[in-house]
Amino acid sequence: VMSSGDVSEQSRRVSVLSWDQVRRLDSILGESVPIHGRGNFPTLSVQPRQIVQVVRARLEEHGVMVRDVKLNGSAASHVLHEDNGLGYKDLDLIFGLSLTDDKTFRLVKDVVLDCLVDFLPEGVCRDRITALALKEAYVQKLVKVCNETDRWSLISLSNNTGKNVELKFVDTLRRQFEFSVDSFQITLDSLLLFDRCSETAMSETFHPTVQGESMYGDFEEALDHLRSKTIATRSPEEIRGGGLLKYCHLLVRGFRPSSATQMKQMQRYMCSRFFIDFPDISEQQRKLEGYLQNHFAGMEDKRYEYLVTLRQVVDESTVCLMGHERRQTLALISALALRVMAEQNAIPALSNITCYYQPAPYVRDVNFSNYYVAQVQSPMATCSNSYQTWLPCS
Repeated sequence: VMSSGDVSEQSRRVSVLSWDQVRRLDSILGESVPIHGRGNFPTLSVQPRQIVQVVRARLEEHGVMVRDVKLNGSAASHVLHEDNGLGYKDLDLIFGLSLTDDKTFRLVKDVVLDCLVDFLPEGVCRDRITALALKEAYVQKLVKVCNETDRWSLISLSNNTGKNVELKFVDTLRRQFEFSVDSFQITLDSLLLFDRCSETAMSETFHPTVQGESMYGDFEEALDHLRSKTIATRSPEEIRGGGLLKYCHLLVRGFRPSSATQMKQMQRYMCSRFFIDFPDISEQQRKLEGYLQNHFAGMEDKRYEYLVTLRQVVDESTVCLMGHERRQTLALISALALRVMAEQNAIPALSNITCYYQPAPYVRDVNFSNYYVAQVQSPMATCSNSYQTWLPCS
């Protein structure tokens, strides 16, 4: 039983969406998003509301009950405040369910792959298409996390412009946000039920009640941060990667810390956690390349500014590395910045790039087209592994 204080705290986390917000949400759910196939596989045209309905129905046919479905991340922020300076790329959809064992993890993956068949264009012969072929053709990333605090999986569907449809299946997830401005989750169930049951179109006077929640805490405070482009978080050491890459992205987008003094302290935590999670230089390279690819599609001109900002933060705030490790990471960022400038044919004046003269030999041949180089792991891997990543071969 929750105390009155707990009830009050919960009520501050939640807010009912306005009509304009519901209308934006409905528009996002109805927008056709292309899922690009590799090789000879055709492009699928998928509406978020369709794939949610199909996946949910298919899971429940197999006895897996879905508690709720939520829109998360930048798309949710866009719904709540259209001119937020972030835009949105990925469509993050969270299915709340019970992931009791390895069998359920595998069932979820198989159901999603099976549902992709429903979206193949007419005339495509479906009989010979295997689940493995669909995974290789349409899945950009497969992640499974199963430990004492977190039990969830992620299936990210490919989009060449970086607008991936990300289906996340969550039993427990201790940390569900990085910063207050990306902490929003919007529950879709009432809107999807309205789709199925109402014969009357939505209007300002007749639409379902849709609730949003801030996982950061106070909903209005987080929304005010979004409106005023304020960077705020808590316990960045709990975030995988420390939130370092997203923090620098927010800085480049014109967001500013609420407290410069406090954020200097937080930057040290972010850098420490980043290097704990990605201690190897090749891991750092893959992470940075992947971030540039996934978050700067359509705004490639911002990549150089982003890398300069990242380098400055790492240079100022890294206190946990040996001198040669620190120099190695700074050289990696410098080499990526040099490559980005070369790609843009926009090398600034020499005085501005003193630190970007000599790319380190181990990153001189950075290949921006090869982002996923991790070995594909067997889907039969046991749940005892605390963090597994299954990535399709490029």
